[in-house]
Amino acid sequence: MAPKPGTYAILEAVQHEMRAQPHLTFWWQSSKPVAVSPMGQVIDLFAEFGDPRVPFGTAINEEWYIGAAAGAAMSGVPTIARTPSMTPVRAFDLVFNQIGKLRHMTGGQAHMPLVIWQDGAGRAAGPAGQHADAGQESLYAALPGVKVVVPADPYDAKGLMHASLRDPDPVIFFHYAEINGVRVDVPDEAYEVKIGEAITRQEGNDITIVGYGPAAVEINRAVEGLKEAGISAEIIDPRSLKPLPMDTILQSVRKTGRLLAVDHGHETLCGATEIIARCAIGVPGAKFARLAFPDAPPPGARRMIEWMRPDAPKIVEAARKLVAA
Repeated sequence: MAPKPGTYAILEAVQHEMRAQPHLTFWWQSSKPVAVSPMGQVIDLFAEFGDPRVPFGTAINEEWYIGAAAGAAMSGVPTIARTPSMTPVRAFDLVFNQIGKLRHMTGGQAHMPLVIWQDGAGRAAGPAGQHADAGQESLYAALPGVKVVVPADPYDAKGLMHASLRDPDPVIFFHYAEINGVRVDVPDEAYEVKIGEAITRQEGNDITIVGYGPAAVEINRAVEGLKEAGISAEIIDPRSLKPLPMDTILQSVRKTGRLLAVDHGHETLCGATEIIARCAIGVPGAKFARLAFPDAPPPGARRMIEWMRPDAPKIVEAARKLVAA
């Protein structure tokens, strides 16, 4: 066991499952399924499994190869399709019309063993409005028939990928680059992180702070600032947006009486909005605040996007205001 980059940890899970499932196939476009660990171990799925299980790249047409992957999964061939960060909604129509509905339309007779590995762009300076977005996982979470997971560190990323590839139904796996450098130990052997199970990163009494993916990374960076502000924060990472593990969150909000939900998606209808809505129903009288990216395309200028980005100092300030309210 040792710290591993996020992409390596995910590919390690894929490699294990491809060895265990002889029909599992991997479709990709621009990011070759290759990664190197800090100790120099190399994972190269194409070199190990070859064509046709790992086609040597596909056309720059996400609708085509995700559709092909869905067709393979529909016939019973477990499939994973990785799409680049600049195409977070190219699969949306296919998920809405076919991928999410097959099991229900067949009365449970057919399954769709498909994982869409969606790289997330993230709120970074430079790429401009087309390639610095986040939060599209909430769009997929609004569709019935699919599961949506958003890991916040390499350990959860590997475990959630194992769970996703063993699930008989479709999973949208959002992988944000911010998690790649989070240093946590990742076991070499296979293990599952259960889809729909939250983790309490820190216990506290004053306020509950909830966030997943890149927002969870920033919440972790805010821990020291929260302590310096004298705030006892209970920090929860849902890890899964659908199913949303509300029992853990509700139990915490009942204890603290306050919820700050953090999201790198846009304010309107982001995942944090749904979490607050469910807590408002389940915990009458609690106090709520939301910290998300404003409802505007991300700018290219560094100072502008940093001003808009929900980062650690903003999390500390929002928590301070809610505790004082």
